[in-house]
Amino acid sequence: MTDAVLDPVQDDSRAKRNVLILVLAQALLGAQLPINFTVAGLIGLTLAPSALWATAPISMVVFSSMTTAPWISPLMQRRGRRFGFMLGAAAGGTGAALSMIALVLGNFWIFLAGAYLTGIFMSSLGFYRFAATDTASDAFRPKAISFVMAGGLISAFVARFVVTGTETATIIPFLATYGVVLALNAVGIWLFLLLDIPKPPAPKQGDARGRSRAALLADPSIRVAMICAMVSYALMNLVMTSTPLAVVGCGFGVSDASNIVTFHVVAMYAPSFFTGHLIVRFGTGRIMAAGLAMLAAAGIVALSGTALPFFYIALILLGVGWNFGFIGATTMLAASHGPEERGTVQGLNDSLVFGMVTVASLSSGMLMGSASEAASGWTAVNIAMAPFLALAAGALIWQAMQKRAA
Repeated sequence: MTDAVLDPVQDDSRAKRNVLILVLAQALLGAQLPINFTVAGLIGLTLAPSALWATAPISMVVFSSMTTAPWISPLMQRRGRRFGFMLGAAAGGTGAALSMIALVLGNFWIFLAGAYLTGIFMSSLGFYRFAATDTASDAFRPKAISFVMAGGLISAFVARFVVTGTETATIIPFLATYGVVLALNAVGIWLFLLLDIPKPPAPKQGDARGRSRAALLADPSIRVAMICAMVSYALMNLVMTSTPLAVVGCGFGVSDASNIVTFHVVAMYAPSFFTGHLIVRFGTGRIMAAGLAMLAAAGIVALSGTALPFFYIALILLGVGWNFGFIGATTMLAASHGPEERGTVQGLNDSLVFGMVTVASLSSGMLMGSASEAASGWTAVNIAMAPFLALAAGALIWQAMQKRAA
């Protein structure tokens, strides 16, 4: 099946078919992210030259995503979504293969190289939600985004099954885990052959070129959407990255950490079945505000104790808060630019988002590694959420005041 010239959307039959494929991709290929977030920090703790760098592999994943987004989004604009997604799956598979080699050799730097390639996949994964809107009508767009994000619910169970079933399947811990990740990416390459998203036609003389990056960032809706997306994703990553280290450091097992991350990922994606409907009914601003409130509640619960129930409740609230904040921001962004601006806006957005996530993941490791004990590091991580929540809340209030004044 070849990419065709973009034509007007008459109904959502094509969009629904594409959403189904993207849901499957999110469920299967997307599982490698919770797998990495569960085990990469623990592996880093054994391979890194210092405990301060335990979360460096996770930071490398998100740093790679940040630096990949500016070129992979325009590439999809020229070559089509299918090409970009297959490239991402190929990078993810190669990253898993390098991670296996690193574990065999006990080499931290090769493990970081594998993490960088995994980040290219992570960047391509971030565009699944945008791809769901490419052939969707205005009415179906928020639901399409939500359905694709809901595929992550299945990925949570896939990830847990993989981690718990492969942790000690080989003499070298987690070697088989990355073998499964390699297989998942191979399946994804074939899955994307079924995708039917036409690539935009090449621009012709006189066609609209879209606004410059400066003009796009001057748009209040784009600016607020990007700020809320950055804060929602970065704070989720800040806390989730340190969770396995905190759980194990507080005397619990790897299986407990895996279970908590699974509940968290379920909480991230399960609300997606109705988030789109809530956005249609209440508006993006209110849903994003609710998401920020839940992120704040997660921090409060995490600061209340280090028994397992506190970890579970905090990570569930963190997941739902991310879902409302991030899907709301994505919906707002998708409605704030034209088709000719798609590559620029989406690439800029994900570059900024993953830039903030890179800082968050590095900060998470530093806060945990520099603390005298896991509990105090966990406290520092959750206190660090406060100023960023204030920034996002301020942006939403400013936008509401601008609309009221207009």
